Amino acid sequence: MSEALKELGAYIESKHPEAVSGWEVAFGELTLDVTPSALVAFVEFLRVDPSCRFSSLVDITAIDWPERPRRFDVIYHFLSMYQNQRIRLRAAIREDEMVPSITSVHPSANWFEREVFDMFGILFSGHPDLRRLLTDYGFRGHPLRKDFPTSGYTEVRYDETAKRVVYEPIKLVQEYRQFDFMSPWEGAEYILPGDEKKAEAK
Repeated sequence: MSEALKELGAYIESKHPEAVSGWEVAFGELTLDVTPSALVAFVEFLRVDPSCRFSSLVDITAIDWPERPRRFDVIYHFLSMYQNQRIRLRAAIREDEMVPSITSVHPSANWFEREVFDMFGILFSGHPDLRRLLTDYGFRGHPLRKDFPTSGYTEVRYDETAKRVVYEPIKLVQEYRQFDFMSPWEGAEYILPGDEKKAEAK
C-alpha cells in the first residue's frame, strides 16, 4: 500500500507542482503540503482526475502551533471509494490569513469550515454563510486555540429572579474544595478508618 501511495504522491506533484510544496507517506497515509492560494483548483483536480477520484470529503480540521509564524495547519481528509485510498492535505497559514472555501467543489465543506472558524478563528474566503456553529451567541474567543483559557471567560446560569439565562465573569471558588495529594501507597500522615484495630492488635 505504501508503494502505491508513493506513486500517487509523485503523480499528483508532477501534475500540480505549483500547488504541492511537499509530500510524505507516514504510518501508511499520504500527506501533501498544499499552497493555500491553489487549494480550490487542486481539490477539484483530486476529485475529477481518473487516477485520483477523491470524491468524498471526510473532514476538515486544524492544528494550532502558537510558536510558529504560520500558526495554523488546516487539514483536509479525502476518500476515494473508486481507488480505495485516502489522502490528507495540509495548508499552513498565518493567523491573519484567509483560506479559500472549497464549498464550490464539495458542498459538504460548509459545516466543516464553520466548525473550524468557530473553534480556531480561521476565516474562509468565499464561504456562503460563515457563522459560529458550536458555541453560543456572543461567545468570545476560540476554544481550540492553545492560548484559550481552560476555564473560559464567562459562566452561564439561569437566574431565577431575572427569569433568564445570564452570563457572568468566571468565578473559581476554591474554599469549598478539599485536595488530598497524599498517595495511599506512600503512607498517609492521618489515621484512616480501621487503623485503630491494627494498633490494638499490637
